[in-house]
Amino acid sequence: MRAAWPRVVRKDDPEGYTRTIMARQHVSMWRRRRRERLVGEIPEREYVERNLERAEGDPRLWRSLAALPRRQRAVLVLRYYEDLPDEEIARMLGITRGTVRSQAARALDKLRADWVPEAAPTAGAHHDR
Repeated sequence: MRAAWPRVVRKDDPEGYTRTIMARQHVSMWRRRRRERLVGEIPEREYVERNLERAEGDPRLWRSLAALPRRQRAVLVLRYYEDLPDEEIARMLGITRGTVRSQAARALDKLRADWVPEAAPTAGAHHDR
């Protein structure tokens, strides 16, 4: 750090200089820890969405989706059911990629607020007759 001292503009404020160094070191350590670690082989496990089948069969989800504004509904359907990238969706709908992302975020926020999945049946649950 002594080698950098000649480049310091405000030599009368060593505390500010020290705080800046500490903050930058903290950010650097955080970035190093957050990096992806490459592996030689892909893990054999696959991701399985446990509640997907239940959600797809829930008519309340479809009602909530139908209640969305037309553009938001189109963005969600093209993104999640047609599995299209944002660029393709933007081209198809004549909007920007940023608009696709903002419309998707707004639509998902509305769905999260409006739709709560039904509780999964539990093993050994007793039903009233």
